Amino acid sequence: MSFVTVTSAVLSDYIQRLLEASAVDAGAAKLIADSLVAANLRGVDSHGVQLLPFYIEQLENGRVSATARGRVVSESGCCLVYDGENGLGQPISEICCGHVVRLARQHGMGMVLTRESNHFGAAAWWAQRISSQGMVGIVLCNASPMVAPWQGCEPRFGTNPICMSVPSTGGGGWLLDMASTTVAMGKVYGAMVRGEPSIPAGWAMDSEGVPTTSTETALNGLLMPLGGYKGSGLSMMVEILCGALSGGAMSSELGGLRIQTRPFRVGQTFLAIDVARFMPLEQFQERMERLVTMVKSSRPARGYEEVLVAGEPEWRMEAVRKREGIPVPVNLWEKLGEIAARKGVAPLTV
Repeated sequence: MSFVTVTSAVLSDYIQRLLEASAVDAGAAKLIADSLVAANLRGVDSHGVQLLPFYIEQLENGRVSATARGRVVSESGCCLVYDGENGLGQPISEICCGHVVRLARQHGMGMVLTRESNHFGAAAWWAQRISSQGMVGIVLCNASPMVAPWQGCEPRFGTNPICMSVPSTGGGGWLLDMASTTVAMGKVYGAMVRGEPSIPAGWAMDSEGVPTTSTETALNGLLMPLGGYKGSGLSMMVEILCGALSGGAMSSELGGLRIQTRPFRVGQTFLAIDVARFMPLEQFQERMERLVTMVKSSRPARGYEEVLVAGEPEWRMEAVRKREGIPVPVNLWEKLGEIAARKGVAPLTV
């Protein structure tokens, strides 16, 4: 598979110009571009620039509003419900992160539930925005139905990610961002983009619930719940908090990036915990450094050189890609060029 390597700044600018040419205002376009490129930098390519063609297709087909920014439905104490009114997921999520931090400063904790929103990129981007304010950030999201419940073979859940980020000075960093499936669908799609005919065992099933390693079969089948019935339980937990509790769409009522017949209608949960209400922030950060050191001091199992904690592989990849650039599959790069030509945007040559 061939790649085009491009710097993060150049790629972000290119994405922004393509979005602006799709009727997205400059501020929102920059936010979306930065969020996608941040995922690429961390090596989470499933939530990077490969999402852009889907976003633009949604805009062109009128399945998402380029201008809607939503409204507060209700606010009571530390709790707030926000209706995204089918706006772009990143601008809606930025507003909700602002609300949840404000509520946590007032009450010690804040919880914002969003409904009628859209794809917001990687959950880590938003959890880190919360943790950068000296708070523990927890972000959940329900998603397109492409996962069968345990013992079923019809899709009822999405990948339904769970993310948590803590405020740190570096040594005590911890950033968990995981799907409640073995992998995100973006990884299967990424295999298709790269022309790979097969995927690892345990990623997906066919439409009858039989495990498969065929990329094409997986794209037309079902994702595998993480850990079987446990992953199915986590998916439903996320569905309850993001769909049922928000008053928004649930389960098979949701659309998605690859579902052409209806709006996404996704729900998101943003939770902020003000560390300073429990102990001085510096004390918590020192304790996190100790905890991470304790965990990493475990003797590595055979075949491994060290013990890693959540977030470490991505931070290491980010350092490499900031230095060496982001690899973009050639066929995706060409697709971006086709979009640019259609939109009257000067294509990048690298």
